[in-house]
Amino acid sequence: MTSRELAVGIFFLSQTALGMLGNLVLLCCFIIADFSGIRAKPIDLIVKHLTWANFIVLCRGIPQAIAAFNQTYYLDYVSCKLALYFHRVGRGVSLGSTSLLSVFQAINISPSNSKWAQLKVRTPRIIGSSLGLCWVLQLLLYVFIPVYTNDIWYGRNVTGIKDFGYCVVKKSGRLISTLIVVLLASNDFIFLGLMALASGYMVFILYKHKQRVQYIHRSRSPRSSPETRATQSILTLVSSFVVLYATSVVFTSYLSAIERTTRWVSNTGVAMSACFPALCPFLLIRPYVSYFRLFCTCSYQTAHCASVVREL
Repeated sequence: MTSRELAVGIFFLSQTALGMLGNLVLLCCFIIADFSGIRAKPIDLIVKHLTWANFIVLCRGIPQAIAAFNQTYYLDYVSCKLALYFHRVGRGVSLGSTSLLSVFQAINISPSNSKWAQLKVRTPRIIGSSLGLCWVLQLLLYVFIPVYTNDIWYGRNVTGIKDFGYCVVKKSGRLISTLIVVLLASNDFIFLGLMALASGYMVFILYKHKQRVQYIHRSRSPRSSPETRATQSILTLVSSFVVLYATSVVFTSYLSAIERTTRWVSNTGVAMSACFPALCPFLLIRPYVSYFRLFCTCSYQTAHCASVVREL
C-alpha cells in the first residue's frame, strides 16, 4: 500500500465518520423530540428524509476506504449493483430534499398578501407526497445502473470499463451514454435551479422585511438583526449546496460521458458527492439543539424529583 492509497483511505474514513456522526446527532434530535412530545413542524419531515438520504450516500465511503487500505477487497456481483445503485438514489434524494426544503421555506415566509400565501395551508398535506414522489423518481431514474454494473472479476476479461476499485461498470455505447448524461444532468440542474430561485426569493423577502422594520433595530443594541442572521444562514447553506453539488454534477457527468476511468477520477467523484451530505447536518442542526437542552432539563428534573421522593 502506497502513501497515496493510505491518504485516500484515511480521507474517506474521516469523511464518512464525520458525516455519519453529524447525521446521527440530527436523527437523535428528532428521536428526543418524538419521545418528549414536542410537536414537529411539517418541514421537519423533509429534514428527516434528507438525513436518511445522506446516510445512504455516505455508506459508499466505507467500501472506498476499505478498497484503498486493502487492494484485494472486492464486492460480489449483487453487492456491487446495490452499492452503486443506492448511492446514486441517495444522492438524488439528498439533492431533491434540499431543494424541497428551500421551496417550502420560501412558501412559509412569504407575505400573507402574496400568491404563495394560499399554499401555506396546503403545505403540511403535500410535503409527504412530494417526498414520496422524489424517492420514486430517483429509484426509476437510476434503474439502469444495476444493468451495467458488475463485480471486479468481470472487468478482468473485458475492455472499455470504468473501474471503481471494488466494482466495474461496463460500456453502454455512445448514444446511450449521451442520453444518460443529458437525463442525469437535467435532473440535477432542475433541483439546483429550484433551490437557487427559492433561496434568492427568501433573501429578497427578508431584505424587504428588514427595510420595513429598520427603525426598530436602530433603537436597539448594535448587534445584527434576526433578518440579517437568517439571511446569512440561508446564504451559507445555499452557497455550500450550490458549490459542492455543482462540482459533483460536473464530475458525475464526466464519469458518465468518458469511455474509461481511473481510480483517481472515481475517488474524486465519490468524495465530491459525499461532501454536502457530510456538511449538511452541521448547517441544519442549530434549530434542533434546543431538543437536547430540553431533554437534559427534563431528565434533571425527573432525577431531582425522584431523589426528593426517596428522601421522604
